[in-house]
Amino acid sequence: MKILTISDEESPALWEHYVPGRLKDFDLILSSGDLKSEYLSFLVTMARCPLLYVHGNHDGHYANRPPEGCDCIEDKLVTYNGLRILGLGGCRKYHPGPHQYTESQMQRRIQRLRYQIRRAGGVDLVLTHAPAQGLGDGEDPAHQGFAALRDFLDTYHPAYLVHGHVHLNYQQELPRLSAYESTTIVNACGRYVLDIPDFPHRPENHNVLLWKSRKERG
Repeated sequence: MKILTISDEESPALWEHYVPGRLKDFDLILSSGDLKSEYLSFLVTMARCPLLYVHGNHDGHYANRPPEGCDCIEDKLVTYNGLRILGLGGCRKYHPGPHQYTESQMQRRIQRLRYQIRRAGGVDLVLTHAPAQGLGDGEDPAHQGFAALRDFLDTYHPAYLVHGHVHLNYQQELPRLSAYESTTIVNACGRYVLDIPDFPHRPENHNVLLWKSRKERG
């Protein structure tokens, strides 16, 4: 499965200088937040696949102008082509504003998802805005990661965690890819192509995302 991961910075190659057909080979687009809603709407219009997103801390405008044709998976577990994807957007609370959470609030969000995870038999990919604590986060209050997300990795061992929030130019030698035990961690700032093996199709007995092409939708 070929996945385009995006976050924080709109890519000129995918917007102002877009070439028709550039997105045709992707099976899925995942947004980790802090992107213009018009950008997401443009990508899903040009692509032949769904676009799933969570909120960044600068996405308050989505309340009035949500990305058209895209699916928000905030606090949900969905399955696409056998891949179980969990959405947990937002960042550590550092000033008044939307999509910011204290550590205890993030812990409670994760606790409320336990039934969905158990019913799905686990999770393969976690889509977040903020990173996990100590795993590609920053030292300043605005960019510190969540300890609750690190605990999540220790408990559920997803194959992938895709996040944004920490721009790659914030620190020297900040890695695009890293690993924590059995989890591959992807910093999706800007754009990154993630090629992953096909996941087995599982019984559709939980919250499953069924995507249809625009032609099928009518």
